[in-house]
Amino acid sequence: MPELNSNPVQTSTIPNESKKSIIKKDLVRNRFIYLMLVPVLIYYAIFHYGPMYGLLIAFKDYGIADGVWNSPWVGLAHFQNFFESPYFWRLLRNTLMISLYELLFAFPAPIILALLLNEIRVMIFKRVVQTISYLPHFISIVVVGGMMVDFFARDGLINNFLGFFGLEPTAFLQESEWFRSIYVSSGIWQGIGWGSIIYLAAMSSIDPTLYDAARIDGAGRWKQTLHITIPGIMPTIVILFILNVGAMLAVGSEKIILLYNPLTYETADVISTYVYRKGILGADFGYSAAVGLFNSVVSFILLILANTVSKRVSEHRLW
Repeated sequence: MPELNSNPVQTSTIPNESKKSIIKKDLVRNRFIYLMLVPVLIYYAIFHYGPMYGLLIAFKDYGIADGVWNSPWVGLAHFQNFFESPYFWRLLRNTLMISLYELLFAFPAPIILALLLNEIRVMIFKRVVQTISYLPHFISIVVVGGMMVDFFARDGLINNFLGFFGLEPTAFLQESEWFRSIYVSSGIWQGIGWGSIIYLAAMSSIDPTLYDAARIDGAGRWKQTLHITIPGIMPTIVILFILNVGAMLAVGSEKIILLYNPLTYETADVISTYVYRKGILGADFGYSAAVGLFNSVVSFILLILANTVSKRVSEHRLW
């Protein structure tokens, strides 16, 4: 019997490359991909990061003639005036209420539609439904606002429909209690199809053998959705939920400006529309910049908190 060699096997060690050399090789290897990224970086540098020096006017008594640098400092006076304003709590309440409505109703809507579309086996019907649900996304927000004004007018489509049941016509857009429902429901109609694309893409990455194994074990379509499809898209759901929580105070002003009026300010006036009125219409640039900065800082804090909570209660997080 041959004698076994008791000496340990000598393995050659490969020297570790420095981080700089790894980065250099990666840049050279993928130079064309990084070159495609350059226009995006230039865009964000010019139009997003470059103008950030203008935040200085939030701490100044800004005058157009004096410019950003020569305007006198006022410190936190604009912030104090906003916090002491009689509109502060109304603006904060309305912004949070509309955002909560969107989280409760608008956020799950694309998920539900994607789950339903995923169960359709007749491909022609599935494509027709997808196309119809995508189309509203491509309609201009101005056109959507005009449609809502016409539909919910006293002699509009909604009141004509309700008239068949003997109900009296209602000026929906003149009554503050209807505004949030109209705003959120129109947003669902416009974005549900487009939002479902992300979840359908996530579903396509789920291993099909999991469904085969579930069917062998006797699981029906509902059980497969509950135990395979939903857990499979859960990372996507969590990431988008965190981003939505971070944007809770960033309710867009465009559609609200098209739909609201002084009669509905009680529920429709949000921080972004207040900034528009004070900054653009009232030319109080320093004060409106302070309000906008407050909005951005709170949104950033909410984003951090949402990511931290998600990291502690689950394995999914944004970073």
